[in-house]
Amino acid sequence: MNRLTTALTLTALVALMGCNTVRGLGEDVQKAGSAIENAAKK
Repeated sequence: MNRLTTALTLTALVALMGCNTVRGLGEDVQKAGSAIENAAKK
């Protein structure tokens, strides 16, 4: 039972870290796109 609980906890932590990383990447791409769009408008 202890091993199962530990494995599930570690899996949940890795999944949460992965989601956070993808969110950060998405924000960076969005900022780059906005910069390109603003440069094109000038």
